[in-house]
Amino acid sequence: MPQPISPPDTSQDMHECLISVGSNIEPARHIAQVQKILDEECELIKASRSIRTAPVGLQEQPDFLNAALLVKTSLEREAFRAYLKQVEDRLGRVRGPVKSGPRTMDLDIIAWDGEVVDESYYRHDYVRHPVDEVLAGSGRQLHNRGCPSL
Repeated sequence: MPQPISPPDTSQDMHECLISVGSNIEPARHIAQVQKILDEECELIKASRSIRTAPVGLQEQPDFLNAALLVKTSLEREAFRAYLKQVEDRLGRVRGPVKSGPRTMDLDIIAWDGEVVDESYYRHDYVRHPVDEVLAGSGRQLHNRGCPSL
């Protein structure tokens, strides 16, 4: 059984990470829980409001709530991605054969230290709108904005 990744140690160099958040199983509760977890285990800088969106892919499922979070972490990007997957698991995420199926929590790194690392920011309004709200509210800007080739 894999060992859990420890929450970030705030005494080291810090990275800023923009995270896309999505849930369609008790979404309000799960988004509040992930904000609490990331605020306690990282440094939550800014959170967007949640927006309701229709599912993409598999249509026979409830609407999603989507949001974005800006956090600081001392972990490197791949270690932080693994940490986020563990947070999803802690919130009851079940990974099934249908990638676009219902979920308690989906956490994706969209930008790392101000650089876009996931092109879904350019392709999906449900990602871009909450991220842009966080950017505007935090005074941050992204590199590669408008340049979908990563």
